[in-house]
Amino acid sequence: MNEYEKLLLQNKAWAKERLDIDPDYFNRQAHVQKPEFLWIGCSDSRVPANEVTNTQPGEIFVHRNVANLVVNTDLNMLSVLKFAVEVLEIKHVIVSGHYGCGGIKAAMTNNHYGLLNKWLRNIKDVYRLHSDELIAIEDNEIRTNRLVELNIIEQVYNLAKTSIIQKSWAKNQSPILHGSVYSLENGIMNDLITLDSLSSIPDVYRFNFDEDETDD
Repeated sequence: MNEYEKLLLQNKAWAKERLDIDPDYFNRQAHVQKPEFLWIGCSDSRVPANEVTNTQPGEIFVHRNVANLVVNTDLNMLSVLKFAVEVLEIKHVIVSGHYGCGGIKAAMTNNHYGLLNKWLRNIKDVYRLHSDELIAIEDNEIRTNRLVELNIIEQVYNLAKTSIIQKSWAKNQSPILHGSVYSLENGIMNDLITLDSLSSIPDVYRFNFDEDETDD
């Protein structure tokens, strides 16, 4: 039996276990999706959103990429964000990174990673913005973990800079934006930043919208 076949068997065992506990489990999942949260997390296999938050399928809408970045040219992320905010009407967006992130570690080197260089440059830009603080940290692990935190904070601000979030704030003062960091060593998420209005960002990033404007 190969690993994929093993995975399929595990799926069948999981589905049977769910039905044994709750015969209506999949019927409910099939007919409704009304999550309160959008999770923008790292692709790292050790940080699955539902597992670390102890939530059920249907409670968190999820987007994941290397180092949990919010990039204003990433149509994948923007599409997820727009759907979550305008269709699902989620109340909270969480950018969740984790200590020991491989993407952060890679961005702190001068190694050539081919196509990945373009993605990691976004993290290098965060490093540049906070270089004085980071260079002053002598311990490399502590410096790396601080960049993990600073990267999360900057990605939350990047969310607030999008027209998707700003339009929603103008209409109904939601969603609330959160940045949290997860520890692989103890499984705990710690809050780093919360933004909930246009006053949270400098004026230069704010948009003026016409009432009938629909383009993003």
